[in-house]
Order: sequence, then structure tokens, then C-alpha cells
Amino acid sequence: MSQRIPFWKMHGAANDFIVVDDRSLSFPAQDRSWLRSIMARHTGVGSEGVLLIQPSTRSDFRMRFFNPDGGEVDMCGNGARCIARLAHELGVASEKMSFDTGAGVVRAEIQGDHVRLTMTTPTDWRLNRSLTIEGRSYAYHFVNSGVPHAVVEVADLAAVDVQRVGAAIRYHADFAPKGTNANFIQVTGPDSLHLRTYERGVEAETPACGTGIVAAGLLAGRSGRVQTPVQVVPASGDTLVVNYRLTADGAEDVTLYGPAAHVFRGELEYRGGGQ
Repeated sequence: MSQRIPFWKMHGAANDFIVVDDRSLSFPAQDRSWLRSIMARHTGVGSEGVLLIQPSTRSDFRMRFFNPDGGEVDMCGNGARCIARLAHELGVASEKMSFDTGAGVVRAEIQGDHVRLTMTTPTDWRLNRSLTIEGRSYAYHFVNSGVPHAVVEVADLAAVDVQRVGAAIRYHADFAPKGTNANFIQVTGPDSLHLRTYERGVEAETPACGTGIVAAGLLAGRSGRVQTPVQVVPASGDTLVVNYRLTADGAEDVTLYGPAAHVFRGELEYRGGGQ
């Protein structure tokens, strides 16, 4: 028996998503093959993730996020802004809200077509590390800003082979067994940087990655390369703002401010299938 599922196509800084109101808990999230098919660019709706609004007993709602490979991950910063905006428009939450993610409770405030997120506390700081790829050494910093991110500073961002080097970092033994997202930054001012990201689960460079933007801002600040608030420009060309307060062993009060835009509405048809 087929199931018809309304959805909203949204994007945050060109990071695009299929967003579904799943408060009925009827979305077939267990069918990873079908998830991959609807996110496929040429034969499906096309997106870099599926976001579900589900019930929560401790917050306004629960956010679940699935990558294009069908796997579920804890957090997505650009997706979180989009789901917050839609939840507010559907009456699920007020302009100031909180919602559950796999990384913890996130707070959001709607500001027109922009959203300010208060992120979960970053963890697993690893500063001043290095790894070797194809005989070349790369210095990096690492933090989990909701999901894991390695950040490499470069002199010329345009010259980086993000697909090749990013994939090698993503699968490097330093980050086994789950791997990491790989980010490359170029500092462009005392409070600004440009960023390119190879995303785990997408397995490619993406126009923007919210948690990567946060990680880049955090690590550039903690290493003394920039001051807050940090203006971060990803490959999409948008400017997002990361703010935080450094502490003796990390950072707190971490926020991410950026756009959340509607693209179109549609309807999916699910006819059942394998897992």
C-alpha cells in the first residue's frame, strides 16, 4: 500500500534539504534505500539531507537528520535552521524554541528568514595535530561541533583539491572508525575566514556545512587566528556568523546565525520496500 508524504524543499546557504512534518511518526525512515533514492540529484528530489520533525517529551520537537547515503547523524547546522523556521511556520514552536538532536538540545530564534542557533557544547578538542597524505604533512585541529570536524588552514583555498584531499582526511586512520568531515580554511581578516568542506555521508564537497562553519570559527578562534564574532563565508558565497565565549578547556555559548530559505513544496510517494 502506497503512502503519500508532503514535504518542503528548503536550503540554508545553498545546503539543501527535504523537510517533513513527521509528528505522526509514519515516515519510513527505516528504508535507507528509499531515502537514498529521494535524495538522488538526477532521479529523485535531490538534496543533501532529509530532516524530520518528530514529537519530543522535553523540547518543542525532535529533529532527525539523514545523509544522502541513508545514514543518520546527530546534527546538521544548516538543516537545524531550516527545520526551526518550518516548525515555527507550522505552529509547532514559537519564535524562540528548543529541539532535540542526536547531539543534544539545540535552541533557536527565528529572525525573519534568518535563524540564530545556540549549539550544543563542543567536545573532543584536538589541537595542533598533523597527518600525512600522499607523502605530504597536513597540520590540523579537530572538534566535535555536533558532528566531528577536522580543520586545515591553507594559504590558497581555491587551489585545494577538496574532493581528493578531503576524502583522504575523511577516511584517515586518525578518525577511525567513524571518520570525520574535512574543512579547509583561509583566514581573510581579523574576524573573517573563507571555508570549503568535504562532508562525510555526502562524500563530496558541499556549498556549505553548518557544523563545519561552527567548527572552523571555533578552531580559528581557539588557535588565535580570528576574534569573535567570526564572519564565515563557505563555498556558496553566503556569510554566516559564529559567536562563542572561549573557556579554559573549550568554548561555550556557541551560536550560528544564517539564512533558512524555502524552495518549493511537494509530495513523495512511498510504495514500501527493503531496509
